[in-house]
Amino acid sequence: MRAIILAAGRGSRMKDLTRDMPKCFIKLHGKRLIDWQLSSLRGANIKNIAVVTGYKKSMFSENLHYFVNENWCNSNIVASLLRAEDWLARYPCIVSYSDIVYSCDTIEKLKAIKEPIGITYDKNWLSLWTARFVDPLTDAESFKINSEGFLTEIGRKPKNNNEVEGQFMGLLKIEPSGWKKICGVLKQFTQEEKFQMDITTLLRKLLEKQFKISTVPIQDSWYEVDSESDLAYYSSLNSLW
Repeated sequence: MRAIILAAGRGSRMKDLTRDMPKCFIKLHGKRLIDWQLSSLRGANIKNIAVVTGYKKSMFSENLHYFVNENWCNSNIVASLLRAEDWLARYPCIVSYSDIVYSCDTIEKLKAIKEPIGITYDKNWLSLWTARFVDPLTDAESFKINSEGFLTEIGRKPKNNNEVEGQFMGLLKIEPSGWKKICGVLKQFTQEEKFQMDITTLLRKLLEKQFKISTVPIQDSWYEVDSESDLAYYSSLNSLW
């Protein structure tokens, strides 16, 4: 099992906080976001870790494997994922956004998924979104699963809470066979369309092709640092765990 952290973008919603450093270098409770991620991945016994860099790539100095999205300023996160194709085609990989904090137990649960493609989700999303937003539905995305725990809907603007059974956390597990399916779907799009695609849109496209995406609910606390207000809120907590 290997892990890939997608850290190419600037994170412009963090404004001046990312003017001189990558978003994942922002500190939360004394540790950079990437340090939280590396700690949890290593705590789940994942030793081979890669980072897809782009913005401020020269600042990364950890002894890790690196892929580079040179076109980071004109592309979205799927473009960064494609830069790691060498690993994704050959090894089972945990894929992580670079602006989230999660426990090693969360990674262990994700590792245990048997399907070619799997994701974690926060079943108790509403309490976290209520703390982060005046109206949680302004940021939430639709998310539904069936009785067998497979994803059936993701990434659309929900009309009400009934369309949101959880929230995708920015963590995936992709087996080489799952990557092959992903590549098959992406072949239907132009390079520009692929480069502007986000992960939830990719997952939705897979669902449209009847691909099964397994899900695992997470009870542990986790944190998405998407804005200055997120950082301020999490920093006000006595601890993250």
